[in-house]
Amino acid sequence: MENQVILERLARLRGEMARRRIDFYMIPTADFHNSEYVSDYFKVREYFCNFTGSNGTLLVWREGAGLWTDGRYFIQAGRELAGTSVELFRMQEEGVPTVEEFLREHMTEGQVLGFDGRVLTAKEGRRLEKALSDRRVRIFCERDLAEEIWEERPAFPAGRITVLSERITGMSVEEKLAQVRSRLQDAGADSLFLTKLDDLMWLFNIRGCDVACNPVAMSYGYITRERQVLFLQGRALDIEAEKYFVKHNIEIRPYADVAGYLKKLPGEERVFVDPFQCSYGLFRLLSEGRQIVEGRNPTELLKAVKNPVELSHMEEIYLKDSVAVTRFIYWLKNRVGKEEITEVTAAEHLEKLRREIPEFLDLSFPTIAAYGENAAMMHYEADPESCAVLKPEGMLLVDSGGQYLGGTTDVTRTIALGPLSEGEKYHYTLTAIANLRLAGARFLYGCTGRNLDILARQPFWNLGLDYKCGTGHGVGYILNVHEGPQSIRWRFAREQQEAVIEEGMDITNEPGVYLEGKYGIRLENVMVAKRDVQNEYGQFMRFENLTWVPFDSDAIDEKILPEEDRKALAAYQRKVYEKLSPYLSEEERAWLRAETGSLDGEVEM
Repeated sequence: MENQVILERLARLRGEMARRRIDFYMIPTADFHNSEYVSDYFKVREYFCNFTGSNGTLLVWREGAGLWTDGRYFIQAGRELAGTSVELFRMQEEGVPTVEEFLREHMTEGQVLGFDGRVLTAKEGRRLEKALSDRRVRIFCERDLAEEIWEERPAFPAGRITVLSERITGMSVEEKLAQVRSRLQDAGADSLFLTKLDDLMWLFNIRGCDVACNPVAMSYGYITRERQVLFLQGRALDIEAEKYFVKHNIEIRPYADVAGYLKKLPGEERVFVDPFQCSYGLFRLLSEGRQIVEGRNPTELLKAVKNPVELSHMEEIYLKDSVAVTRFIYWLKNRVGKEEITEVTAAEHLEKLRREIPEFLDLSFPTIAAYGENAAMMHYEADPESCAVLKPEGMLLVDSGGQYLGGTTDVTRTIALGPLSEGEKYHYTLTAIANLRLAGARFLYGCTGRNLDILARQPFWNLGLDYKCGTGHGVGYILNVHEGPQSIRWRFAREQQEAVIEEGMDITNEPGVYLEGKYGIRLENVMVAKRDVQNEYGQFMRFENLTWVPFDSDAIDEKILPEEDRKALAAYQRKVYEKLSPYLSEEERAWLRAETGSLDGEVEM
């Protein structure tokens, strides 16, 4: 069945392309700051093709259109693109060209490639320039063609700024600026042009509300050895924020003035810029007559290594969040089949429990509550009109998290609602084994996530199985739920750089099984890297869990548990009981004692 709304929008886009003599038009998933999640104003790709995932690039040409997205979204994209005429290109699958390869194959001499230069990174733009240079392709990047077509486009985001106290951040803005300036000096740069929103929030000890679930504000920063300039929208400021910026000698300029400001910078200025984050348009502007020092934003690594104050708050928040999730599991297991519970109402109840925590601010992302075969879609989003009703059988996967004044959480549990098949229990147990083996890792300092990924993935690879995503990502501190540079994965795209796992980095541990048309299983904890023993072989490292939510004993098949993994699971479950039991009701505590003590006898009260 054709999707007439999308077909009409694509027809209007092609008309605008023809008027401007653009042959191919590319729409990535990004805002002016290369954010992973964007406000409604920037959901241009979704507007033109109906795909709602957080990662994807739409390419439109006279005869057709294609969407490129990764393995997390293959099933979802296939459904959402139905009837739109947009072809799905499954990234990193054998025989599937990249956007760049597709353009090289299909663009001819002298044709024009168009995109909004504000939403494509400098790295991507320059790569396209190089790939298409032998065809003398011209690039048109001066306009967002959606401006001519999207008649009821949502307003540009401009929420209020919040200032965080040093009691929460653990460091003053002056201390953070000193660290950044030290790294600029090491790089031989005079200044830093900073565009990444979560880095800006971290550096200036502020938070915003311009992207749902991500406490960031639309902003730019320019830091020299003596000055710090922050570009913000006037509507985002209140008296408290204005006083804070004056107190800390932070110069505030209008957000819209950033291009004009950059144009006036002296030619001898050596400006540090991250081409992986800065937009193609602003990077080109800065490059005109100035010396550019390219590199990764120094703020990225500084932000990723949590300081002792941050870690202390995180431990408290993760404990409270784990209590809420555990209470949710108890509620669900005791209510399913006795009253109507849907994927949506289950998610709402979990949110209600989180909101009872005094430090709660918001969700860290929309809760994924996926029952049965819906869980095979990694980023499934339940629709209140068509969501599944839970039954006392099968499994519910719940991936969720909260933003708190003291931390950002991310946790996934797959919950047995009743009898499970032999396959379901087998795959759940396999996933638990994978999680525990990574959590128990001991490794030499200098390892990256590529070195560690095999610990979680090996149990699946032994059976010819895999999951089409990374095993772990960093998590922000009252910031974005996905944070770099640390990650645990075996394959890195060209734009990704491996990062050494440093003490104080937090990272998720989330292996899983996804069988289309059957079920999905994921078990996710957040861990923090710690120093372990140091000897003649070097500095050893280990992980320590921040998440303390029980694994589901009803889904564990003890017959396939190797002895070492059984001991590791029993130790984790015992620790869960010790940490959570003081905060539960008598009934909840009795249930948790039975849930966590099944592998090694009674748990002591």
